[in-house]
Amino acid sequence: MSGVVNVFVISPDTHSERRIDPHLTVEALKGKLESITGIPVSNQSLTLLASESDPRVVAHLSDDSKKLGFYGIADWQVIKVVDTDPSTSFTGQLTDVSQVYKFEITDSEYAKRQDSVLAYKQRNKVGRFADKPAEEETATSEDIPAGARCEVESTEPGLKKRGTVRFFGQTKFGKGTWVGVEYDEPFGKNDGSVQGERYFSCRQNYGVFVRPDKLKVGDFPPEELNLEDDEEM
Repeated sequence: MSGVVNVFVISPDTHSERRIDPHLTVEALKGKLESITGIPVSNQSLTLLASESDPRVVAHLSDDSKKLGFYGIADWQVIKVVDTDPSTSFTGQLTDVSQVYKFEITDSEYAKRQDSVLAYKQRNKVGRFADKPAEEETATSEDIPAGARCEVESTEPGLKKRGTVRFFGQTKFGKGTWVGVEYDEPFGKNDGSVQGERYFSCRQNYGVFVRPDKLKVGDFPPEELNLEDDEEM
């Protein structure tokens, strides 16, 4: 799609990269941001920032009738979504664990328990305690080249974990071949390094390492907002 810009959308509970059409009105954008941020349209206050590293305010998107291009929206700027009435939408409470009671037990005490999930896995050889079959690796760096777009398997229905291949080969943290992926969104577990060893570089929580059979290489563009009208008149 021509004319779209790549921006970051941030809110108290979310952070993602999106492709947005500058011809979209602020009102239409708010409607699409509700499903991403969980903040009702009526509660949204939008601010355009210079970049992730430069939080200067470029514009306040205060006129719902104006198109985003009116405010000069450009690649890699940040749309900050603020909830003006979080008491009605629980915004921010998803990341506030200060009021959550935590039952704590030491690792040694947990290991002694016979009614734990750990004990069950050990008895039944589940997960990391399972007998490991000989690995049959047929994928090569030519099949999964650095820079290729890919999609990683997900157990959540409808969730597409897409990114770019950044590494293919042996590692110090595990036997066999691993593929390092930089996700488009913060679905990952690291920044391209594991146990002090760096294999590639990306932002924290955007990096992940998976086995070659857990991803597909192909034409997987970044997920973007649905810019078409929901209904045709």
